[in-house]
Amino acid sequence: MKVTFVAPEKLTKRVAGASNSALAVMVGEGKLTGPAAALDKFARGEIARAVANSKFTGKAKQLLLALLPKGLAYTHVLLVGGAKADITPQKVEAAFAEAVAGLNTAGIKSVTALLEDEEQAAYAASGLVLRSYRFDKYFTKQKPEKKPTLKDIRVMTPDIAAAKKIFAHLGAVAEGVYFARDFGNEPPNILFPAEFAARVKDTLEPLGVKVDVLDEKQLAKLGCGSLLGVAQGSVKPARMVVLQWHGGSSKDIPIAICGKGVTFDTGGISIKPAGGMEEMKYDMSGAGVVAGLFYALARRKARVNAVGVMGLVENMPDGNAIRPGDILTSMSGQTIEVLNTDAEGRLVLADVLWYAQERFKPANMVNLATLTGACVVALGYEYAGVMGNDKGMIENVRAAGETVGELCWELPLCEIFDDRINSRFADMQNISSVDRAAGSSIGGQFLNRFVKKETKWVHMDIAGVAHPKKAGGVFPDGASGFGIRLLDRMISEKFESWG
Repeated sequence: MKVTFVAPEKLTKRVAGASNSALAVMVGEGKLTGPAAALDKFARGEIARAVANSKFTGKAKQLLLALLPKGLAYTHVLLVGGAKADITPQKVEAAFAEAVAGLNTAGIKSVTALLEDEEQAAYAASGLVLRSYRFDKYFTKQKPEKKPTLKDIRVMTPDIAAAKKIFAHLGAVAEGVYFARDFGNEPPNILFPAEFAARVKDTLEPLGVKVDVLDEKQLAKLGCGSLLGVAQGSVKPARMVVLQWHGGSSKDIPIAICGKGVTFDTGGISIKPAGGMEEMKYDMSGAGVVAGLFYALARRKARVNAVGVMGLVENMPDGNAIRPGDILTSMSGQTIEVLNTDAEGRLVLADVLWYAQERFKPANMVNLATLTGACVVALGYEYAGVMGNDKGMIENVRAAGETVGELCWELPLCEIFDDRINSRFADMQNISSVDRAAGSSIGGQFLNRFVKKETKWVHMDIAGVAHPKKAGGVFPDGASGFGIRLLDRMISEKFESWG
């Protein structure tokens, strides 16, 4: 979606192609003020009349789209509620994102957002772009009313240069979010491990990211028996993709971001129920976030050293699949008794986390995974679960999420949970020996056994937010790309070198 920043113009001026165009302005509760009041004067009171004959009061998340009289530069005005003296740029972003669906429903082709603050202007553009995402490549026929009409985004602001500079960062992140969403929405017969790896390599290498793709033979040589165990039931071979972005000083220790990439999860021998199994194509969302984050870091030339590791497998139940009771040997040398083959993401990440630490020696590490249905039960579709071994880093993740609107809630790790994954026949088992209680924390406790004491680590369980059931704000239907904006924010605030 193209974004153009322009200087404020006279609202009565005719512009080329003004049909089906809207001017969007933020308003607060009470009387119309500022640009909205000025436009209402040109509209001969029609905007105030539209407000009076609606439920619109100017509160946050409220929208009102109204026709303007002939002779003005725009056919419609969009009032976006929530304007306050202390409104944050991120709330402006969310507010304008909410407007996209209404603009498309009304057949609006071009929207011009009028913001007097350059930071708010950039975030308004970001919100409009993020919510305009669509994945429609497999439609052969669509009714006209189903197709989006919004094609052009313009933003009026007095300081164009400043707004462009801010949006250069936000726009790069939005492109990374699009990249991740495309991975999540692809069907699993198209996007399998080797194809995922090839797309990452073809896209990120031209941007300056170093990409290594490890095949099954290389993984076997490394001793990645846990990851390969998950993959052995599929005809689609496993891959591990390793990303390196060198934007900081050569002396800077890289931050590691790791992702679970199960391109389809049947549950294996512990097969899932049929209902809703099609959603298991989203089980690679953690890896998708890693790919999207590195796209964003490269596009905005982030001054940080970062490594990304993605474990890519397909979990299928053929005659060669792992069984409950099998024992796998991980890259760390630790052995794992498999009690449930549907607790496979943690088996993949066991080797991914160990590989990242062994090769790159990161001081800080984050992993993302659609790990447990228990996280959805606990936190719904609004919060990601976070846990780890360092309170400061957990808080960094939570605070960054709060800022960008990707909410996180800390879940506990403790010795009691650790005891529950002790096995009678191996170093550990992949599910609790007691029952299904505290399932998200049990998954995190398992991963903790593959984190070295010197590594500050956070696990993000994104099972409920990777494809939320109810779209809203910047999130469309389907894959959300949740985590990219959060991690980019955390990296830029806590890890990026500006020297």
